[in-house]
Amino acid sequence: MSEDLWTPHAPSDPEVSIPRERQEEGEVAAGSVTLIIPTFNEAANIGELLSRLAGSLPAHLPCAVLFVDDSTDETPAVIEKAALDLPFPVSVLHRERPAGGLGGAVVEGLKRADTDWVVVMDADLQHPPHLVPELVGEGERTGADLVVASRYIPGGSRAGLAGNFRVAVSRGATWLAKGLFPRALRGISDPMSGFFAMRRPLVTADVLKPLGYKILLELAVRCRPARVAEVPFVFQDRYAGESKSGAREGLRFLTHLAALRSATPLARMVGFGLIGLSGFVPNLFALWLLTHAGVHYLPAEIAANQAGVLWNFVLIETLLFRDRRRHRRRGDRIARFALLANADLLLRIPLIALFVARLGMEVLPATALALVTTFVLRFAATETLVYLPRRTPAARGGSGS
Repeated sequence: MSEDLWTPHAPSDPEVSIPRERQEEGEVAAGSVTLIIPTFNEAANIGELLSRLAGSLPAHLPCAVLFVDDSTDETPAVIEKAALDLPFPVSVLHRERPAGGLGGAVVEGLKRADTDWVVVMDADLQHPPHLVPELVGEGERTGADLVVASRYIPGGSRAGLAGNFRVAVSRGATWLAKGLFPRALRGISDPMSGFFAMRRPLVTADVLKPLGYKILLELAVRCRPARVAEVPFVFQDRYAGESKSGAREGLRFLTHLAALRSATPLARMVGFGLIGLSGFVPNLFALWLLTHAGVHYLPAEIAANQAGVLWNFVLIETLLFRDRRRHRRRGDRIARFALLANADLLLRIPLIALFVARLGMEVLPATALALVTTFVLRFAATETLVYLPRRTPAARGGSGS
């Protein structure tokens, strides 16, 4: 095995066909498959997982397994030992920096797979290995681009979810995701599923920006598969170890939803406006504190405005421009953002005067128009001056030689 070298699996006999009894059941030969399994400290599950896969993958299905590992325990060594006598190749890609969480691990696997299909599943055996050939076979039979193992269609069950709270959270997350993305998730009853098969040529890994473990949602929204099929599955109890779900993953999921929903300029502008409105809360609260502490209202207004600016900056950084933060240092971003936010106040008064004096507008409509104008200008300036990548000499046409 290799930690950084991926060798595609090729079937030893190109004439391999489905046994007659399988053909009579209506199954068809599937293309080559890369089974991508992201792992984080799953050493106790690896042996059983690979054993069940060996008993589940039919000889006619050319399949290779790629573990993308972020572990701090002995998981890679356990994989290496367990993979010695398997009938399919197994590789490990160990990441020193687990960027993007388990979803980021899947994307790294996608970049290295050049098979017809990729199947994504967890290592904890909550996703039954015997369904891997069924997922791919369903895609081959129906011509689907994406086949999802669903807990929410007849024959499926969420039995392995521990407790009513986790069931409620899972259901709530599903409703929220489908409500925010009705078109992209049409035909997907279980967008929170981590068990699915997708045609590899339809995945453009470079456009994916996962955060946390809900990679199916990311793929469905950004890659927009034309045809979707589903296979029911019973969500199993974890075989060993502890669940990685928790409050932190929940927050990452909500942040991920916001990033996906604000992917277009119009959606970002709407989000920018809603965040700006929410900034009135810390602004007014800070103003109340300062004035009650005896501060004169003019400096109190200026200081309170900065509280609103800081509030807006944190939310905009987290929800709208998370994937662009690396282009500038944090201090540079907040200084530019604060400058633009405060310039908005200075620009609004001359605009109101202009609208009243030159256009003959009444004060109230002039003020409303000035608010809209400065909002649009501030949004455009924020995107351009704070979050767009800085142009390098090469991007400007080279060094001039």
